Amino acid sequence: MQRSIIDWLLNSTKERPDAVAVSDPDKEYTYTELLNYSKNVAAKLLPYVKPCHAVAFYMEKSADGLCGMMGTAMIRGFYSFIDVRAPQARIDKMLEILEPDVIITDENFKDKAEVYSDKFKVVTIEELLTFKESESSDIENNAGKNNEVLFDATDVGFEVKERMLEALDTDPLYVNFTSGSTGVPKGVMVNHRSVIDFIDCFTDIFGINSDDTMGNQAPFDFDVSVKDIYSCLKVGARLQIIPRAYFSAPTTLMDYLVDNKVTVLVWAVSAMCFVSIMNGLGYKVPENIRMIMFSGEVMPSKHLNTWQKYIPDAEYINLYGPTEITCNCTYYRLPKGKILGDSETLPAGKAFPNEKVFLLDDEDNLVDETSVGTMGEICVGGTCVAVGYYKNPEKTAESFVQNPLNTAYPERIYRTGDIGKYDENGDLIYVSRKDFQIKHLGQRIELGEIENAATSIDGVTRACCLYDFKKKKLILCVTGSLDGREITSALREIVPQFMVPNKVVVLEEMPLNKNGKIDRTVLNSQYTAQ
Repeated sequence: MQRSIIDWLLNSTKERPDAVAVSDPDKEYTYTELLNYSKNVAAKLLPYVKPCHAVAFYMEKSADGLCGMMGTAMIRGFYSFIDVRAPQARIDKMLEILEPDVIITDENFKDKAEVYSDKFKVVTIEELLTFKESESSDIENNAGKNNEVLFDATDVGFEVKERMLEALDTDPLYVNFTSGSTGVPKGVMVNHRSVIDFIDCFTDIFGINSDDTMGNQAPFDFDVSVKDIYSCLKVGARLQIIPRAYFSAPTTLMDYLVDNKVTVLVWAVSAMCFVSIMNGLGYKVPENIRMIMFSGEVMPSKHLNTWQKYIPDAEYINLYGPTEITCNCTYYRLPKGKILGDSETLPAGKAFPNEKVFLLDDEDNLVDETSVGTMGEICVGGTCVAVGYYKNPEKTAESFVQNPLNTAYPERIYRTGDIGKYDENGDLIYVSRKDFQIKHLGQRIELGEIENAATSIDGVTRACCLYDFKKKKLILCVTGSLDGREITSALREIVPQFMVPNKVVVLEEMPLNKNGKIDRTVLNSQYTAQ
């Protein structure tokens, strides 16, 4: 029985000891090296980290960082990556919530991290990875000769081994922070069982295997990266970490994908839009890519069409699901050769195995799949549902609730706050956020519908619709080559008059939050009455 994601690391090291496990522009580790460095981290952290306590990472994602994460998991700690670009007040709040036993940083961020050394133990990943001379020679002598020594848990030291043997699949694995409506970040806690359950399905359904190289776009504090990291560990594939800076340099990004023969992308929609807007594929096509998955926002059809034009033989998959349900709950495979119309919406699809996805109306009645077009809140149940919000029982109780359709026994579900509907094929269609549904001129309007209409217009690249509740006005923010009058005129041909924005703001670029999604908070603060 598998109780920990560390079992995947042990198994892949046994099967593929000399294969590259993880690589970034600076370093590359085989599975043997990843395991040994992780064990070294575990041994050094053990005296300071209690079971099921937090280890915070104050650094950018890297191959070294993965060693730190695995070492943390080995001793039953859970990790939480801190966005180093976040405002100081937000970082302070996240650390206040976590109360980590240790903060792991690197030489690049050591000075900033040591600001917290009066409250928490701060160590660098470089210190944790350093072997003593005797340890280093042992590794060299064993490598390639006696692989059993390398993957056997007995050589991690008695104390680490003892901690590993105590592991439960319900132990927390990570906490990722999302924004809270009150301004206080919410830490979503996910355990080993949920990740094991999801990744087993994910790799099987999409045929991810040891020949794959997954091009990791997402930061390690964003759950999209969970699919990259743990899919690779499970099947013995290669994790190719793409630095954040490359997503501001399209030619560098394309060269990197080509040079490293990346085969699978699991990216945020915004990252794919960046490539198409900047004509990265016009510069160079990464021809080894066989599968492209995307999530986080609704994929604008025109940007998807650009990718399909340059990489027509790849499989394209739309993924849907919030952080609170361990990566994703539904998927939709785009049929080979199908090109969406500019105003056509890509379905969110059907549920992953062992996940229960359903719609509830305003009275908590089930919206059946036969009720085509009827909208309801998307709810999810199953092993995928997160533990809850760390040290936040009030918010946990609001969203992680008893299934109102079940009065016979406890059945915990997560209410996503997203609005969905079913199409004629029984596929789920994501419509909008529940709080993006407004009433304007006596009509119920989904702001997402206006955004979808706007992005279908030639010359509009991204769109975000806001509602000024005080002035009762629709405000559309866009990027592209058209001016406000041209966009308004085009929208009058697409949507009813009551959905035509009262104001169109043309921006040079959209503000993005740390997860690469359009930052509505920033736009609201600038363009609506507060």
